[in-house]
Amino acid sequence: MNENRLPQESNAPSPAQSGHRRRHIAFILVATAMCLQWLLQRFLGVAAPQPWTAVFPGICIFGAALLLTWGAEAAEMDLPQNISIGLLALITVLPEYAVDMYFAWTAGKNPVYTAYATANMTGANRLLIGVGWPAVLLACWWSHGHREIHLTDNNALELVTLLAATVYSIILPIKATLSIWDSAVLLALFGLYAYLSTRAEVEEPELEGTARTIADLPKTTRRLTVSALFVFSAAAICLSAEPFAEGILEAGRHLGIEEFLLVQWLAPLASEAPEFIAAILFAVKGRPGVGLRALVSSKVNQWTLLVGMLPMVYCLSAGSLGAMPLDARQVEEIFLTSAQSLFGMVLLMNLNFSMGEALALFILFSLQIFFPQSAVRYAFAGIYLVLSLVLVLTQSSRRNSIFHLIKHVMNPGKT
Repeated sequence: MNENRLPQESNAPSPAQSGHRRRHIAFILVATAMCLQWLLQRFLGVAAPQPWTAVFPGICIFGAALLLTWGAEAAEMDLPQNISIGLLALITVLPEYAVDMYFAWTAGKNPVYTAYATANMTGANRLLIGVGWPAVLLACWWSHGHREIHLTDNNALELVTLLAATVYSIILPIKATLSIWDSAVLLALFGLYAYLSTRAEVEEPELEGTARTIADLPKTTRRLTVSALFVFSAAAICLSAEPFAEGILEAGRHLGIEEFLLVQWLAPLASEAPEFIAAILFAVKGRPGVGLRALVSSKVNQWTLLVGMLPMVYCLSAGSLGAMPLDARQVEEIFLTSAQSLFGMVLLMNLNFSMGEALALFILFSLQIFFPQSAVRYAFAGIYLVLSLVLVLTQSSRRNSIFHLIKHVMNPGKT
């Protein structure tokens, strides 16, 4: 246990400190109210008209994601450091998992939903790199004038794992299926990542804001509070996942908007937004490396565990070991997502993330949204791949850094 991670105050809190704590408690109450507004509607049988069918459960998922994030950070007080980091990365993407697992389960009985499962997964992954990573650097530049984020060898495990998952993901659009064998590979990769995370050296955590307020509670009260946040949030997410997913599909039909696009971009916003906010706040407070690392860890989880679980859930629902088929649209989306991931990894593997690189990720991501044609998706995928190849072939320092990080993960004590 880590009871002494944060310094204990010997004096009574100052008025300013008391004000901060009251504000953080208010944040918790507001997030709880965001969940309760939908839970009460569900239990009372209230049916909201369009477009609110998706809005109310979406707000619930957003509030639950905030509570999960604060609770997971505060749990670092009572868990070994390395385990708490992996737990935090896993818990913060739970809302995304719940929605995607619903689509995958339903796809096992209704093949139409297969497209929605891959839409949600590809949208979430592309948002992380195309918006999340640049947002951390832009927030740092806006607050402190810094135009670069420097990572260290401590980030090697996340980066190498993500690189390996990205290289493997290129196979998926080639064979046009997600099978149980893909699950085995990706889940094994995640398991190795989780195991090595428990052995790696990590920096001492520094809790702030609402998580710090929870962590400063007496031990028994803190543990009960964290447990309550976990149970309540998980229940809220589970009860909201199906109505939120179906509400998005109904909204698309009602508004005449393609359901695939709404699932791809609207659904991940509710689940990813709290994570983006937390990472941006780290950058504003002068710790952009921590914020960027958190988003990279989430990308690792989504690109290994999330993708790996889709065919498993699909097979359980279908009652057979048949592969989840991917149509032409899904093949294009996964290929584009893999190409973007490869480009992002090439940029980060030299442990330096510059403003020009952040803008390149954001601009390329933004442009592709306005041109949903098949040929355009392949064109952007080609741009990502060509840029990746050019950077690796023309910059020896970037190649050397990639080999260095791989060796660091394989032999951490010899680099």
